[in-house]
Amino acid sequence: MLFRWFFRIFLAMFAVGMVSALLLVFAALVILPTLPSLDTLTDYRPKIPLRIYSAEGLLIGEFGEERRDFVKFAEVPVSLRQAILAAEDDRFYQHHGVDYIGVLRAIYSNFTAGGALQGASTITMQVARNFFLTKEKTLTRKFSEALLAFKIEHSLGKDRILELYINQIYLGQRSYGFAAAARTYFNKPLGDITLAEAAMLAGLPKAPSRFNPVVNLERAKTRQQYVLRRMHELEYISENELARARKQPITIHRPVRVFAMPAGYVAEMARQVVYQRYREEAYTRGFKVYTTLRKTDQDAAYQALRKGVMTYDERYGYRGAEAFLGLPKQRADLKNTLQGIRDSDDILAALVLSVSTDSIEVYLKSGETIRISGNGLKPGRKFMTNDAKLGDKRIRPGALIRITQAGKNGWQIAQLPQIEAALVAIDPADGAIRALVGGFDFNLNKFNHVTQAWRQPGSSFKPFIYSASLEKGFTPATIINDAPLFLGPEQTGSKPWEPKNFDGKFSGPIRMRTALTHSKNLASIRILQAIGPVYAQDYIQRFGFDGKQHAPVLPMALGAGSVTPMQMAAGYAVFANGGYRIHPYFIERVEDDTGKVLERARFATAAKNAKQVIDPRNAFLMSSMMQDVIQRGTATRAKALGRNDIAGKTGTTSNYIDAWFCGYQKSLVAVAWMGFDNPRSMGRNETGGRTALPIWIDYMASALKSTPVANPSPPRGVVVAKINPETGLRDEYGTINEYFFQEQLPPETDYLYRDFGITDQLENQLF
Repeated sequence: MLFRWFFRIFLAMFAVGMVSALLLVFAALVILPTLPSLDTLTDYRPKIPLRIYSAEGLLIGEFGEERRDFVKFAEVPVSLRQAILAAEDDRFYQHHGVDYIGVLRAIYSNFTAGGALQGASTITMQVARNFFLTKEKTLTRKFSEALLAFKIEHSLGKDRILELYINQIYLGQRSYGFAAAARTYFNKPLGDITLAEAAMLAGLPKAPSRFNPVVNLERAKTRQQYVLRRMHELEYISENELARARKQPITIHRPVRVFAMPAGYVAEMARQVVYQRYREEAYTRGFKVYTTLRKTDQDAAYQALRKGVMTYDERYGYRGAEAFLGLPKQRADLKNTLQGIRDSDDILAALVLSVSTDSIEVYLKSGETIRISGNGLKPGRKFMTNDAKLGDKRIRPGALIRITQAGKNGWQIAQLPQIEAALVAIDPADGAIRALVGGFDFNLNKFNHVTQAWRQPGSSFKPFIYSASLEKGFTPATIINDAPLFLGPEQTGSKPWEPKNFDGKFSGPIRMRTALTHSKNLASIRILQAIGPVYAQDYIQRFGFDGKQHAPVLPMALGAGSVTPMQMAAGYAVFANGGYRIHPYFIERVEDDTGKVLERARFATAAKNAKQVIDPRNAFLMSSMMQDVIQRGTATRAKALGRNDIAGKTGTTSNYIDAWFCGYQKSLVAVAWMGFDNPRSMGRNETGGRTALPIWIDYMASALKSTPVANPSPPRGVVVAKINPETGLRDEYGTINEYFFQEQLPPETDYLYRDFGITDQLENQLF
């Protein structure tokens, strides 16, 4: 009787088992055809972001939703592999996609708890879910996951599956894969992480947000200790290794992307180029763009521009608090008050907490509280008042201000400048851009003033007019009359005009070299008048300028047209390289994620395959005259560099709206500009020599530090002759030497009329 009872129970259980098995088989037959193809795994192409590099291979920009670095299985440290297995699936190399013991344990646990099926996911099942399935916690999804895991195991080897997992899994902070996570959390290549760091990374897949060491380091350490303990239990590490790893300090790298150099404008330029060619694939295919920027040049340009802008800004005093934000009721909410307000490098956003007669206390986004006193208050003292007329400009509790560290003097009140600036440097031999800073702060103003700002060049445009005159028979010794002029509308293209020199004085008859050296406006206009504005408009296009931006009228002589700093750099490069037109470029090559070169720059090189646009003798004479601008003209500040092989020209537009300095050495051309985005006066006497030139000097001091002084010889067809400085005529007793085209030597002084004022020969030279 008892046997019969047990037999019936056995039959019932067997029947239930058979029915369950048949149901599972039926479900499998239904689901199997719907499972996705494994092509995604067999031809794995992870979403790797677009990365921009300097010429030295240093990272300067990254674009893409996912941070990811693909790493091959053999390159993964053994300690990390073991840590992953200990944390996620210690029987990975024993099961065939599904760990039945783990599944039964999870079923029992969830059945008794009355919840949805959780846990028991093997690494293979996680790969299936991450690549093909949703993360919903349902029985159907779990069953599909198991079937897909079997399919994956049948098609791929264990090491390949683990490699996919290591590269695909999400680990927090926009990091996908362990290689990206190692850089994000520890700022290290994956191969350099320690055992302790490997254990912490291996603990992340279970709950990337919960065990994120940036958010909660203590919780991350608790998970790390569990992983280390499991590694020891599985005999992956010894007792001594466990003890050392437990004690090893962990330094977390904050998730603020810090690139090798401040080159946001160039990174954005590169992004735009790649996106135009590859559209959305630009952000997922792992393209590597190598630019022509050099770190030393870019760092020097960035620092020079920031210093120049801040020096100008300090001349005009503090403008008061940036805004009034108010103080939150809870101190814990202070950080939220500053949310969305960016720092600008070393100029930090600060929320004023308290103000007294001799100090203020401020709160920084980092959570740090700073007290400022003494000289640090000097810029803003007049705003530390209860005067209601100052409104939100008052420095009071709840005010947003900026602070910066001033060397040994500690913290001091600062402000973001309103003025903008730009600096670009290129190699005149081929046009490679060595440095480019398109504005004071890319994160605050993404408008690239180097390539997008069309501004009047002022007197920095004069060399192109003077170069044109050399082709028309003028020489550096030609006498030009620097005397008053009145021009009618037909000559200016608009209103009547009575131009003046900067100092309001007139020098009378002067040599052309002197006119350029001292930037004489009246002499420059007479030169253009003599050669013809239409001819000049056509001539300047040899240098890369758009003739449509330069009306063929006499104000062109003073730079009344429109240019960009990049155009000016390319134009001055023609003088620097001996007369060849080069085209600035900043992308040297583009590679795919395997290192295959997809594109390489095609550029013309001076004296090789670049087009010669002006006579090399012309370029030499212009360089000689522009060297005088530095040695004894409007740019004598540049003599501080201690070099006699630099040349250039200052530029200041009407009412001090734009300030320029364009200059070069044989191996490097640099252009600096300063002005307001909405054009307005920078202030009286804010000339190119006062505002833009110091930026150029600071940059060149670094960029040319290891460059020997060049002493170029005059090209064939250039001769030297002694001249009389008053007449510009040859004079064997002359006091100065001058360069001339061989066929344009001026006549000798007529001694017969020497003592009777201006000679007939001189009179014929006056313009």
